[in-house]
Amino acid sequence: MKNDIFGLSGKTAVITGGGGVLGGSMAGVLAERGVAVALLDLREEASIEAAKEIVEKGGRAIGLPCDVLDQESLEAAKARVIDELGSVDILINAAGGNDPKATTSKETLERSDLIGAVDGLKTFFDLDADGIRSVFDLNVLGTLLATQIFGRVMAERGRGVIINISSMNAFKPLTRIPAYSAAKAGVSNFTQWLATHFAPLHIRVNAIAPGFFLSDQNQYLLTDERTGELTPRGAKIIAHTPMGRFGRPEDLAGALVWLVSDASAFVTGIVLPVDGGFSAFPGV
Repeated sequence: MKNDIFGLSGKTAVITGGGGVLGGSMAGVLAERGVAVALLDLREEASIEAAKEIVEKGGRAIGLPCDVLDQESLEAAKARVIDELGSVDILINAAGGNDPKATTSKETLERSDLIGAVDGLKTFFDLDADGIRSVFDLNVLGTLLATQIFGRVMAERGRGVIINISSMNAFKPLTRIPAYSAAKAGVSNFTQWLATHFAPLHIRVNAIAPGFFLSDQNQYLLTDERTGELTPRGAKIIAHTPMGRFGRPEDLAGALVWLVSDASAFVTGIVLPVDGGFSAFPGV
């Protein structure tokens, strides 16, 4: 279509966490629109399999091993992307997640929780420092390092689009997951900072804040692994989501295409909720 402001054909995108459910889905959405995609993931098999599925549907994709916390690994991935796909127009920082070691077992602390050890009880005071550190590293540092490596390609060309993945937790911290909530708030803040910093080089930086999508990281909190039924926490989330369901990966497609295309050419520094109304509902 002539002057199609949503047109993406011929561009190249790098997706960290590309072997995951959401990262792989976003890669597929872009590939369907003519974008060559590089799926990067710590789990090489997952990234290769996701890329294979795209190629089988007629798209252009490569799957690469990459540790977003290792600069040498990121540089190696960049070299292969440039060699095989030519350049980088779009970066999606989808690598992220929580750690059970940084999660409390109860929503609130009671005085009785401080008296004696209770099997299975993990209070704020019992949270593991390494678990907390791993959450911040993966979500914040992983986003920053990947942006340093791939963003430089964009800076040298004088154009590009970066999409970070924030969360509902960044707007209002959720109970039980203090490290993840704080880390995603950091991603949102970093998105705004980077949007200002990169603006003179015609690089737009925005974030998508998904509502509640079932994933490997949160399924143990939201569904019972034995029965498949909602946990009390999962039921509470659905009760506070006006659209009455968890998000599906394809629900991110419209927001993603808008943000990476010229349709949002004057949009930078925003954090866009895709949450079924969760952030709009006060609970009463």
